[in-house]
Amino acid sequence: MDAVLHVEPWLRGTHSETPAVGRAVLHALELALDDLTKWTSGLTNAEVHMQPFGLPTIAFHLRHIARSVDRILGYAEGNQLSAEQMAALKAEQVGSESLAVLLAEVEASFSNAAERVCVLATANFDTPRAVGRKQLPTSLGGALIHVADHTQRHVGQVVTTAKVLVALRQ
Repeated sequence: MDAVLHVEPWLRGTHSETPAVGRAVLHALELALDDLTKWTSGLTNAEVHMQPFGLPTIAFHLRHIARSVDRILGYAEGNQLSAEQMAALKAEQVGSESLAVLLAEVEASFSNAAERVCVLATANFDTPRAVGRKQLPTSLGGALIHVADHTQRHVGQVVTTAKVLVALRQ
């Protein structure tokens, strides 16, 4: 039986109607979802909430990925955080959701993000933007790219923690 060749999102020829920077962000989110689904498959709901060796829980990372995408895109759009976003940020460390619910939150976040990224991808990437209470300087393009790199950073932590959890079963 031949192994199924996995083609990464950036090589699938998708989103060709979206300018290159936006397309790269969309592909990064698709790769993130692929990796999250693959590496959390088979984990129990209890394992998703464990902190092996003091590592942050996979549940935290999944909540953070979903909610930070919304926040960073808000900055890219020229907004500051809403009261709802602040409350969601403060709640990222706690919860008892199942893995399925957490992955559904990520999927919904990415679906919402895709529409926003497509709109932002047609704008001037050098447009100044400000982040947070301190109004730290960035640009629309900087915020857009940060959606991809920040998401991938946390996906890597999920993968590592998942591997540790599986190794601890033995």
